[in-house]
Amino acid sequence: MIDIAKLEDQIKKDEFHNCYIFCGYDEELIKEKINLIVSKNIDGNFIDLNYVKFDGNKLENFDVVINASETLPFMSDKKVVLVYRANFLEDSEDAVKKSIYNNFETYVKNVPSSSILILYYVFKDKREKPSKRLYKLDKTSCVVKMDKIYGRNLESKVKEFFEKRDRTIGNAELKLFCSNLPSDLGIVENEIEKLCCYAMDREITKDDILELYPKKKENDIFDLVDYMGDKKLKETIDVVNELMFKGQEEVYILYMIERQFKLLYKIKHSIDNGKSRSTLGTELKLPPFIVDKLVLQSKKFTARQLKEVIKICLNSEQIIKSSTIDKRTELELLIINTITLK
Repeated sequence: MIDIAKLEDQIKKDEFHNCYIFCGYDEELIKEKINLIVSKNIDGNFIDLNYVKFDGNKLENFDVVINASETLPFMSDKKVVLVYRANFLEDSEDAVKKSIYNNFETYVKNVPSSSILILYYVFKDKREKPSKRLYKLDKTSCVVKMDKIYGRNLESKVKEFFEKRDRTIGNAELKLFCSNLPSDLGIVENEIEKLCCYAMDREITKDDILELYPKKKENDIFDLVDYMGDKKLKETIDVVNELMFKGQEEVYILYMIERQFKLLYKIKHSIDNGKSRSTLGTELKLPPFIVDKLVLQSKKFTARQLKEVIKICLNSEQIIKSSTIDKRTELELLIINTITLK
């Protein structure tokens, strides 16, 4: 059983199998990869003649699929036969599904080289696992589990995309960038292109990434910093846990804390030097209600404390970049050191 990254590597190398079975929760992602296989193997001018589809829910037997697969392609080296929503691939005692599955299992060993037979089965929810039938078929066909790419696998693919463009990105910046991305590799490539164009020929920085992806969780960061200012350790850690539960990585939370305190320091310094809130909004390109919130928040800290917190953030960032320390531990230490500042 292969994953989406392995599938894409094979497609790029023009390595194709006679039979594919896709399974996963995201039907649109499955369709996207099937369309890629079809476009690579069939001339668009003859697609109607060489691309045959069957609704797996309406099949009464597998003979019609076999007949389509055995028919030679027209003006093409390949034809593609698709059985979508092939629910007979789930573990079931239903007599019709069992019969269709048995016929397919027998035929899959004999798919002609002129055909690519593709089936897909959509999981009912994100927790569903591949059936025993799918694992059994993995011996005779290419079974692709269409999990979206997360974590290190996503980072590895993103790094490859940067290298293809002869661009480098630091490990910390890579993690921050990936924390803003969906796992659709088509969208990922577009976002990488956007970031490379934005940075032009210079080194990509975390500020570039935060400028392009201001992120959805601003209110969470406001709450987190509010609790830090109020010296409420438990509530602060609860917000961190909530952010991580929503999929945010420690490095992103750290960067957003650092960014927030830098903003607070600018706000406090400017207010102390007589600047108005409207002037601040124009200079920082922030709407008035955000400026008002920042001004109120800045009052929870002295200028010295704000400078000290920024130093703590930079130190934590350096530690994360240069050591193998647990990121969660370093983030919690940052919070404790900030809350205990005098």
